[in-house]
Amino acid sequence: MTTPSDPSLAEIMSERRQLINVAYRLLGSLAEAEDAVQETYARWYALTPRQRDDIESPGAWLTTVTSRICLDQLNSARARRERYVGQWIPEPLPEPTEWVGVPADPADRVTLDESVSMAFLVVLESMTPAERVAFVLHDVFGYPFGEIAGIVGRTPAACRQLASSGRRRVRAARSAAAPTDRQLAVVREFKNAWQTNDIAALVALLDPDVTFAADGGGLAPAALEPIEGAEQIARYLADLAIRAAGMTILERTVNGQPGLIAHDGRTIVTVFAFDVTGGHISHIWAVRNPDKLRPWTSG
Repeated sequence: MTTPSDPSLAEIMSERRQLINVAYRLLGSLAEAEDAVQETYARWYALTPRQRDDIESPGAWLTTVTSRICLDQLNSARARRERYVGQWIPEPLPEPTEWVGVPADPADRVTLDESVSMAFLVVLESMTPAERVAFVLHDVFGYPFGEIAGIVGRTPAACRQLASSGRRRVRAARSAAAPTDRQLAVVREFKNAWQTNDIAALVALLDPDVTFAADGGGLAPAALEPIEGAEQIARYLADLAIRAAGMTILERTVNGQPGLIAHDGRTIVTVFAFDVTGGHISHIWAVRNPDKLRPWTSG
């Protein structure tokens, strides 16, 4: 009988952080990633002791099952996203030390690096489910195509092509990100210009082809369609500042990159993520859906 002190249990649970990291990158949602990992463990413990003993690499088995669960969710998510109110933006994550209301166990946290930047996650959203799984497992986590083939139900050669297609999408959609210190400076200048309602300064910080996308999910007011162009976005933000005069804007790390949060005096109501390239802001993502702000607001 397995007990909390059983070494096999410790080995199995030590995989949790890796599974959460894989699932979040595949799904773009911490809540859905946690559900996928919980389902994976439920399937593991539904096996008989003999079946578990026959598994040569429990870690590989757990990753395979988690990835298959995520693939199924990605296939069904497309229909759900079509019914989603407004823009669907991946769930933003704070710096691990700033997480609120989530377990302190490092195994329940996502490792923040470039592969979870908002810009990267948005590109992942443009991929087919099979592309996303093949690309993330191979290019981000280094899994061989032979193993990936068993997850997506394709040949290793087909998985290689899927990953290559995903790689092309990333290259086509992304420019070289500015160094972190430059990103921080630009976001800070943006915050100051916004708070002083300096439209000219805002326009100067924004790329001429900048886009602004907001995600309220029908649960919070938000622009339903992306806004494009530096002048249009600067004026939109200036109007927003007037309508939300009591809001406090604070600097925070969002998915490993410099970002901002808006606090209404009671709770965080918006998380802003930025893509800074060439010294200018090329994308702004504003997440207002309260269901996606759980790590920021739950207490």
